[in-house]
Parts: sequence; C-alpha cells; structure tokens
Amino acid sequence: MPMVSDGERTLHIDGSVPIIGVDEEETMDDYDRRTIPHDPREVASDSRGWAAAAQLVPFVGLSFVGPLIIWLIKRDEDAYVEYHAREALNFQISLLIYLIVSAILIIILIGLVLLAVVAIYAFVVMIVAGVKAATGSLFRYPLSIRFIGEPS
Repeated sequence: MPMVSDGERTLHIDGSVPIIGVDEEETMDDYDRRTIPHDPREVASDSRGWAAAAQLVPFVGLSFVGPLIIWLIKRDEDAYVEYHAREALNFQISLLIYLIVSAILIIILIGLVLLAVVAIYAFVVMIVAGVKAATGSLFRYPLSIRFIGEPS
C-alpha cells in the first residue's frame, strides 16, 4: 500500500497508520489487531466470531451483561471486537431505557404500542448487527445513545 510521510509519522494513502514492526505482507492473524481494517476480508475469523457473539448474546437473555463482559475482555486486544461490543453495549443500555419508558407509558395506553414497536425494532437491528459483525463489516445502531465513547 502506498505511504506518505508528514515528517512526524508515516501514513497510508487511505489515512490509516501502519503498525510499527508489521510487514505489509502480514495478515490480521499475524499481530494483535490494534486497528480496525478497512476491508472486511481482512478481519480475522475469530474476531468476527467474538464480534457476532457480542451482538447476538442478548438474545439468550444476557441483555447488556454479555456485551459488557466481551467488551471488558477484548477491548485492549482487538479493535474490531471492541467496536462491536461497545456498539452492542450502548444499544442494550439504550434499549433498556426505551423499554422502561414504554412500560411507564402503559398507564396511558400508548405504552403497549410503543413496547411492541421497540421490541420489533430491537429484534431486527440486533440481527442486522450480528450479520454485519459476522461478515467483517462495521455497524452503528440508529437511535442508540453513546454512553461509552470511542477509545482515545
């Protein structure tokens, strides 16, 4: 990949920063994955598995606990898994808030409709997020509050 230098650091043409000590010929499996690759084909299969698990584990009843555990375990090891676990965690916390508000609004009957809409929405976007994670793509939940921001 062509690179340019600004005097202080070397950058790839696409704006990513190469990892020191990694040859361009190496794959994602050859180092500790501190950057998210631009090409989905470059995401390692174990990273895809962890990311898909972070997105889909709430279906087994672990709500925000599953993505939280995966995020805490993998956040320093793999940027791709960290991204998906963080997105899933933010969405699950947002979803919990939306469900609580819907439950409160049941008193005035609009909550029943709102509860159904929120449940269907959550089901659909969680499946889409799981598929995107498993294929090596990034996914950002719409209507999700960003409680946990990007790492600095």
